[in-house]
This record gives sequence, C-alpha cells and structure tokens, in this order.
Amino acid sequence: DDIRKKQKGGERRRGFAIVGVCAVIALLIVGAAAFQPIKNWWDGREFDNLALDKIGAPASVCQDIEEKKADGNQDHVPEGTAVTYTTAPPAFGAHWNVAGIAPDPMGRKVYTADDRPPLEALVHNLEHGYTILWYDETIADDDAAMTTIRGIAEKFAGTSNFRFKFKAVPWLPTDEDGASFPDGQHVAFTHWSAGGAGETDVEKQQGVFQYCSDVSGAALETFMDEYPYLDSPEPNAG
Repeated sequence: DDIRKKQKGGERRRGFAIVGVCAVIALLIVGAAAFQPIKNWWDGREFDNLALDKIGAPASVCQDIEEKKADGNQDHVPEGTAVTYTTAPPAFGAHWNVAGIAPDPMGRKVYTADDRPPLEALVHNLEHGYTILWYDETIADDDAAMTTIRGIAEKFAGTSNFRFKFKAVPWLPTDEDGASFPDGQHVAFTHWSAGGAGETDVEKQQGVFQYCSDVSGAALETFMDEYPYLDSPEPNAG
C-alpha cells in the first residue's frame, strides 16, 4: 500500500508539473502575441502630437509624381485569378470583387509580409479612392522606418471619414515576378485618378505614382491633397 501511495503521489506531482509547464508555455505565447502591439504603441507615441507633414523625412526624398493612362475600371475577375500588373506597384487594373475581401475593409491601415491582402484585392481599394503606401524589404527590415509608417497610419485611423482611405502595405520580392521599384527608391504611393473629382469619362482615368527613397509624411500629405479620394472612379464606395 505504501508503495502504491508513493507511486500515485509521484504521478500526481508529475501531472502537476506538466500542467504547470503547459500553463507557463501558454502564458508565454499569449504574452508574445500581446507584446508586439504594445511595443508598436509605445514606439509610436512620439508621433501623437506631430502633424502628418512633420513625420518622417522631408518631401525632397521623393521623385516627381508620374501619371499613366489607366484601364481596368469595373473589370472584375473571379477571386483567385492572378492578374498581371504592368507597374511595380500597381495603381489600376483588373481586380477581384468579393465582399469583405476585395476591396480590403477600411479599418486596418498597416500590413506586413505575413498577412498582406492580395494585389487583386488592393487594386479594388485603389478604384474606390484609396491611396496606398507601398514599402519594400529595405523599409520592412528597418524598425525605425516601420515605426514611422505606423505613426503615419495613425493619422488615418477610423472608417467613418472617407478622407482616411489609406493603407500601408509591403511590396514583396515575389510580386510580379520580382519587379522592383526604381533604383534607390524604397517607398511608393499609388492612386487611381478619375481625371478629377466627379469626372466620369473613363478615358481620362490615370494611374498616379510617386517613388521615395525614405518614408515621408510631408510628401504623402501633398500627394493625397493633389489626388484625394474624391478623384477616383468609385469614391463613394467603402
């Protein structure tokens, strides 16, 4: 009996130890998941009281704005269809049309390589008047630059004001068979212009691009002032 009692006691202790280890692991997993958002918030506090044009590098880090004739207005292809875009990154073109997926909902502003929506979904956002800030691997690997991007994105928080149609997403090495930004440029802004607010002639639609060597809130503000959400094929859609 004593032996059986000792065996049972040992089994209980081992069981408690296993439960304890599992609990610690679970806490570490939960803690790790919570750490990054908290760190992002902490790092971004410096931008809370800064105007958009005071965040990041000066506008001079950006090249001149370019326009290219657009196509693809209301050209919806089935979800899962890969569309070949002629520019890196795209500003217009055929796209998916799937509720809650394409366009990507307005609420989330910043994505990483782990969870970025497909290009075919984001191009539908462009058709609805979004400006998209694309960043390459150089920026993605730079913690300070990513903190700056998150600080910029906070200026566009919310879903009720369509002036805040903005997203910041990575341009991946696998996108468009490895197509890249111009040499020395690591950030791009794109917008799908209707040719002016209220314009309905599809022949006047333009894809708008601006490339930058660094992250610049000042350049982004000027870009979005010149090409607001109202200057798009479908500005009243979310």
